[in-house]
Order: sequence, then structure tokens, then C-alpha cells
Amino acid sequence: MTGADGNDSRPDPLNDDLGWMLGVVFRAYIRAAEHAVGDLPGGPRGYHVLTAADREPARNQGAIAEELGIDRTVLTYLIDDLERAGLVVRRPDPADRRSRLVTLTDDGRDAARLRRGELRRVESRLLRSLPPEESATLRALLLRVACAAQALDPLTDLCEVVEEAVDRPPAGRRPRPASRR
Repeated sequence: MTGADGNDSRPDPLNDDLGWMLGVVFRAYIRAAEHAVGDLPGGPRGYHVLTAADREPARNQGAIAEELGIDRTVLTYLIDDLERAGLVVRRPDPADRRSRLVTLTDDGRDAARLRRGELRRVESRLLRSLPPEESATLRALLLRVACAAQALDPLTDLCEVVEEAVDRPPAGRRPRPASRR
């Protein structure tokens, strides 16, 4: 690898930056996934809600929001749209009448299955530069990293996280004046 100055002894820092690599792959995936699931209410997020609702036992909106990392209010609107489209239904939770379980309708199950196939084709195309065994290894490693990251995710109150970020600026920066907060 050559650096920006063409010197072979200095590698390009981007080629070693995990964030850059993940960003490039993520953007390519999202662009292709939008075509595969863009007709669903909520696009890729709607698809994720369908797949989360396609599990036994059925789960409530709070559990789905936490698993997918979607704000509960946003998820409520998204489920409303999926429900209007006839893809999901909410039913009372027998263990807690205040809670609603989200389940797929037959149309929702068919829509999820169809989109899952479309997304598998997107993934195969994105990973086509890898032999099948390397693609499987990458998937297994990403699954481990994703599960570990999700288990450690401390985000419970986004407002609190933003406030902490404002109170503790990155090294070399001064905190914002109190009047600007």
C-alpha cells in the first residue's frame, strides 16, 4: 500500500481504520438494501421490525426497541405503519395487560421471507470478492462482535449520553460555555 505521497514505506492510514472500512461496507449495504426492502413501511428499519416480530415467544414493543436500538417513540410510529399495511398486529400480553405483543400476520411473514431472500442476494453480491469459506468466517466474526457490542451497549437514555458528551469534550477542546447549552 502506498501513502498519499506515493511512498511505499508509509501505509495509507485509511486502509487500517476500522471505522472507515465499516463505513464503506455499511454505505454499500444500505444503498443496495434500500432497493430490496424500500417498499416496506420504514424500509430497512421496517424489515428489521418484521424479523424481530417473527420470533417465538412474541415480544413487546419495548423488547423490540431495545434489541434493534430504535427509540420507543419512533418504533411506535413504525409499528403503526406496519400495522396499517397489514404486516403486523398488536395483541395484549397475557402476562401484562398494559403491554402489547407484536406479531406478524400471514402477509407480514410472506413479506419478511421475500425480503430476506432479496437481502441474501444483496449480501452475496457485496461479499462476492470473498470465497465462500471466508464469507462464512466474516459473518461469524461480525456476529460475535455485534453480539458483544450490543451486550455492552450502555445506551439507556440518549439525552444523558448527549449531556455527558457536552460536559466532557474530546481531548484538546474546551467545554462549551454554560449559556450555550
